[in-house]
Amino acid sequence: MQQNGQVTASVSKAAIPRRKGLVKRILQNWELYVLIAPAFFYFLIFQYVPMYGVQIAFKNFIPTLGINGSPWVGFDHFERFFNSYYFWDLIWNTLSISLYELAVGFPLPIILALAFNEVRNGKFKKTVQTATYAPHFISVVVMAGMIITFLSPSSGIIIHLIEWLGFSSPDFLTDPAWFKTMYVISGVWQSTGWGTIIYLAALSGVDPQQHEAAIVDGASRFQRIWFINIPAIVPTITILLILNMGGLLGVGFEKILLLQNSLNMTSSDVISTFVYRSGLLDAQYSFSTAVGLFNSVINAFMLVLVNQIARRTSENSLW
Repeated sequence: MQQNGQVTASVSKAAIPRRKGLVKRILQNWELYVLIAPAFFYFLIFQYVPMYGVQIAFKNFIPTLGINGSPWVGFDHFERFFNSYYFWDLIWNTLSISLYELAVGFPLPIILALAFNEVRNGKFKKTVQTATYAPHFISVVVMAGMIITFLSPSSGIIIHLIEWLGFSSPDFLTDPAWFKTMYVISGVWQSTGWGTIIYLAALSGVDPQQHEAAIVDGASRFQRIWFINIPAIVPTITILLILNMGGLLGVGFEKILLLQNSLNMTSSDVISTFVYRSGLLDAQYSFSTAVGLFNSVINAFMLVLVNQIARRTSENSLW
């Protein structure tokens, strides 16, 4: 007993200098802590504190009783969602839109950044960059309004153009077969130019002497892109791919909700829109929280899984 007391005392005495050292470092670098304080409190207040409400997913939440007073029901809401007839439809729509958008939208910023990096005409380069960046600043509501206006069967300019070329125009807004393509292409148009910024920043770090040496050795432009530029941005590509895979089931509902109607519902109904309807419109708070929690858990699992795969297959990962 005496020996254990001595060990405990020695450990506590060793912890005191560490605490004093921590306080001293904080006081010495107080400017850095003040600088990071707004971001810290933002995530603490708006991201971590609301996680207290996650327990609603395991309760039969009654607003008059509050969170603590509502009775526990365990995994009943999860079982209801898994056994529902619309479960696999929601999963398929969410996954297919995400993978479609990833397959089309992820490589395009890389290709565009590599093309911009090879342009030597400054005015032309700035003009094209501005034209491709501009759609990013269009709000989702305005974007959805533009899509509906351009693809309107009666007055849509794209519909009239297709008919003027002698083709039969499909019903883009109401045909479920066209919804995903319409959603993905409009998203690519809006985000591709903006996505090139990160890759251009990575390409700016390439040593020009590598290109000079490659030119002396007789390498073509394509060979210099393939063996110098692309390896330089592979770490950036890996990190962004991991982040995109972490949001595989996190298809944003704003534009889908604005473009959704009763005719294309079979193709446009995803998990996020279902959570919105069941939670806010139907007031099924516990059930919608359970569905949203399931969505978040799957996204977190995919993030960890893809990060582990990237760390084992390459030297690039988030952690």
